Amino acid sequence: MSLPEAQRRVQVANQKLIRDLDPNELVEGVFALHNCQLGQTKTGKPFIKCMLADRSARTPGRMWNATNELFRQLPTDGFVWIVGQTQPYQGEMQIIIQQIKAVEPSQEELQELLPSTEYDVEEMFAEVSACLRGLTHPPLRVLGEAYLQDEALMARFQRAPAAMVLHHAYIGGLLEHTLNMLHLAEVICPLYDDLNREVVLMGIFLHDLGKCAELEWATGFRYSDEGQLVGHIARGVIWLQAKADQCAAEGTVIPAPLLQVLHHIIVSHHGTPEFGALKIPATPEAIAVSMIDNLDAKLHMGLAATRWQDRGTEKEAVLGGHFTEKIWALSTRMYRPDPTTVAT
Repeated sequence: MSLPEAQRRVQVANQKLIRDLDPNELVEGVFALHNCQLGQTKTGKPFIKCMLADRSARTPGRMWNATNELFRQLPTDGFVWIVGQTQPYQGEMQIIIQQIKAVEPSQEELQELLPSTEYDVEEMFAEVSACLRGLTHPPLRVLGEAYLQDEALMARFQRAPAAMVLHHAYIGGLLEHTLNMLHLAEVICPLYDDLNREVVLMGIFLHDLGKCAELEWATGFRYSDEGQLVGHIARGVIWLQAKADQCAAEGTVIPAPLLQVLHHIIVSHHGTPEFGALKIPATPEAIAVSMIDNLDAKLHMGLAATRWQDRGTEKEAVLGGHFTEKIWALSTRMYRPDPTTVAT
């Protein structure tokens, strides 16, 4: 069932992307495997359920004729070679797996399998850097420069995904998400005269920076030991205190009230305890960062679920109409079309 590595490399480079797959199409190739689980049918038979992904998209995978022995040979998160067939199910496409085997992808294969931002990373980072260096409040500008001079951290910032699955889950996703939020803030802040724009901008830069340590992406997306034990919120607070101490040692003290508010933005940006916030946003600037974060994340998820490819009406009919299956992070099924393009 295995393929010689050289043959597999050629196949991965030429295999059809998930986003381009049609219903009832034969699939053979190497894919990233996420959250592989062993379930049971209503009749008690084991089956494998997972998510399959390449650089273009993710889709559910199911293998009905599975065994416990086969399941034990597969990683929970990793890479697999599969043979299967696409099948429409509840408004989405899934792959019914007929054969599956764990593989170790080459660096060339990883470039085809790991999703990456469509934008220029150097240009995005230059824009973020210019934003921080353009701050007029001296301690904030010095604090921003302390981060920008941390070459190792900034190298990870430019490549880190923003999440494992939900939004901007691709190489460069954290940088893209941060820049999107900075753009949104530049539109929103002028509408509120008493909102401190520069605190909002610094808070946006800091809010998810801990994901540079929380996530690993060199051989597939996974949580690091740091991510499992500490998490990005705590790591972000630890880094901020260290950078503030560095600034003080170099002659610029970050005022205690300002430092507290920046800490608060990091610990409160998830909004509510049910979504992981340690505190509910309690300053106007913290509210702004949390809401802008939520806006960019949810819009990205909604658009990715509905308009990531040009779906014709024939394909929508095969998939089950205009609506996706329920997207749990959004608590609803999404309506796919741009309403101005739907025939009446």
